[in-house]
Amino acid sequence: MKKIALSVFLGAAALAYTASGASASTLSDVKAKGFVQCGVNSALLGFSQPDASGNYAGFDVDLCKAVAAAVFGDVTKVKYTPLSAKDRFTALQSGEIDLLSRNTTWTINRDTALGLNFRPVTYYDGQGFMVRKELNVKSALELSGAAVCVQSGTTTELNLADYFKTNNLQYNPVVFDKLEEVNAAYDSGRCDVYTTDQSGLYALRLTLKNPDDNVVLPEIISKEPLGPAVRQGDDQWFDIVSWTAYALINAEEFGITQKNVDEMKNSANPDIKRFLGVEQGSTIGTDLGLTNDWAYNIIKGVGNYGEVFDRNIGAGSPLKIQRGLNALWNKGGIQYAPPVR
Repeated sequence: MKKIALSVFLGAAALAYTASGASASTLSDVKAKGFVQCGVNSALLGFSQPDASGNYAGFDVDLCKAVAAAVFGDVTKVKYTPLSAKDRFTALQSGEIDLLSRNTTWTINRDTALGLNFRPVTYYDGQGFMVRKELNVKSALELSGAAVCVQSGTTTELNLADYFKTNNLQYNPVVFDKLEEVNAAYDSGRCDVYTTDQSGLYALRLTLKNPDDNVVLPEIISKEPLGPAVRQGDDQWFDIVSWTAYALINAEEFGITQKNVDEMKNSANPDIKRFLGVEQGSTIGTDLGLTNDWAYNIIKGVGNYGEVFDRNIGAGSPLKIQRGLNALWNKGGIQYAPPVR
């Protein structure tokens, strides 16, 4: 019996080792195929949306490009897989994609039970409600009995149920799998209310037939820390994705932009020299499995966090979303990256 138990134990251990080894090769796989396969949203203005030629752009898309820049020195080395909220985790778990960058909330269940790793938060958000102005509703607490459009397979759907239950309100959920279906249902009048992350509401309002006839209510009913996810079991790839996002934030703090990044390589600041890969003897890039100019390539390719934010969803975009919590920690927000040293 002892021999049998030992054999079972060793077999299980070997299987675990094999699985771990197989899952810990994302960087090698990405380099071998020559691109990063990134899972994204298919229709969220400002975050991820293809143009008429099928070229994706947006806040989440720029993170995919930044990872490609870190690995290959080339932002074009990305292929995009449009995913519904329902399919996004399966696509990552199965290896169909290398990285999920699709306005996805970091929760304990997703972080522990699905075999995924989240971090860092690239956008601090919260769930809200949008209604038609003609309803003359000023608060979400006035929505009892309303038909509410919501996407299935999301924290949005769960938060909606919790909010109405907590406040003893009744509602009729109108649920769809695809974002495009939710948008169409609200725009056609099938429901009175649209609920999702507030950033999404501002984006979606602009796509409606009559945007000015709709208003986003003031209530924020949840914490929605949005950011990328990777599979568990591959610490190197997890570090690469995490530090890519941190590089965007640190670059903004250093005052390094897409325009001045070449000039900044001549800075006397040792932190900046180290960050841009020109400090003699530094192994920061090679410790990640990348070249020492990995951060330079990121900023040269997409700019810093502030630039990515502004052109996609901030002051330089149609959405005009204020930085708010997403401002740097030293500018009144909570965006904060560990030091590069």
